[in-house]
Amino acid sequence: MIKYTAEEIAEMTGGTLLSGSPDTVITDIQYDSRQVKGGTLFVPIKGANTDPHKFIEDCFAKGAAAALTEHSAPIGTDKTYIGVDNTLAALQKIASSYRNSLDLTLIGVTGSVGKTSTKEMIAAALSKGLDVMKTQGNKNSQIGLPMTMFEMEKHHQAAVIEMGMSEFGEMDRLCDIAQPDMAVMTNIGKAHIENLKTQDNIMSEKFRITKHFTKDSVLFLNGDDKLLRTLHGRQSFRTVTFGISPDNDYYADNITTEGFGTSFICHHGSKQTKLSIPALGTHSIVNALAAFAVGTALGLSEEVIADGLLTYKNAPMRQQIHQLSDYVLIDDSYNASPEATKVSLDVLKSISHGKTIAVLADMLELGDEAESEHYSVGRHLAELGIDVLITVGPLSENTAKGARENGCKNVFSFSSNSQAYDCLLTLIEKNCTILIKGSRGMHTDEIAKKLIP
Repeated sequence: MIKYTAEEIAEMTGGTLLSGSPDTVITDIQYDSRQVKGGTLFVPIKGANTDPHKFIEDCFAKGAAAALTEHSAPIGTDKTYIGVDNTLAALQKIASSYRNSLDLTLIGVTGSVGKTSTKEMIAAALSKGLDVMKTQGNKNSQIGLPMTMFEMEKHHQAAVIEMGMSEFGEMDRLCDIAQPDMAVMTNIGKAHIENLKTQDNIMSEKFRITKHFTKDSVLFLNGDDKLLRTLHGRQSFRTVTFGISPDNDYYADNITTEGFGTSFICHHGSKQTKLSIPALGTHSIVNALAAFAVGTALGLSEEVIADGLLTYKNAPMRQQIHQLSDYVLIDDSYNASPEATKVSLDVLKSISHGKTIAVLADMLELGDEAESEHYSVGRHLAELGIDVLITVGPLSENTAKGARENGCKNVFSFSSNSQAYDCLLTLIEKNCTILIKGSRGMHTDEIAKKLIP
């Protein structure tokens, strides 16, 4: 639990106590004025369209103990105002100081695809042997990560923290806050390539997750990723690879599926361990291998890790499989990239026992590669033999084109989720399987929610 005085906050942020008592006690930190309660330090962070500084007095009326400000304090006020140059930077400094006060192992997770599912898998693997804290939802950004730090407690022994970046320099700032002891890199894809220009740039920026590593730190790499593979064995700290290929330090074979679960043999050194996970797809096996590798590095037994993996659950809207009365719905509507969409199509095909329907919306932030990447998804869909494609958005018309030109005969394109939903209703039949996926900005969860009773 956080407990600082206003004077301590001013010191760690390089700020100035403008008014109020230096002994004011702060036990909570919020940037959302709606979440303010007694003991809260309110941090007004300017957005594109609003300046929350205007809510400071309302927050004091709700019981806030203090507020950061980039302005001066009101004349004559007895409220505790702490002046700083930049409220976001100040929030990050507080989070970094708090993280330094905790004695735990922090595992950072980054990659173009699969950060959340890998984070969830690692947390599950550790859960039977350690007191584990994990990122909630997708709080992995410049604001979300500091708030995640404040959720860590003295009793936690390990924290599994998602760290997302989309521009140059962003990972550096996240690492200054979280200071990972270990890190997992899932893959290097084309998400955010519009900003970062090349996959080599994406890898270099994500590799900055090791900024504060020591010789005792460990970096876990997906060895099936050709770019990440080049980092193995070339660092001053230990690197460990995981993946399906047998040249990885941790690899899988004898893979079998039953229902919505998967079993396989994990090979590590001279040992073999049978593992089962309540998830489907090669990507889920790779995530489990990463989790097993992290668990063994932390000294957990194979049995404890295996028991933990059985508790894994997909995060909401991330390849969640709903067995409904007449059909199966794969709700993967949270976000989308070319790599992740192809993986989800693979899962759709693998679990289907009847008609297969894919509802795919635009994948954003692909820059000059948007047209070709959408087309490649359509081609992959056709090659898998998916029966029906419904697209939403102008970019996804290229997905439709790729599907049609490679043999998919039932293709429908729309400009809105409501139109796509209306079309979908006419195509659903008993025992069909439906996938819904699109970038966050396309809000395809609107379609999924209508299908779930």
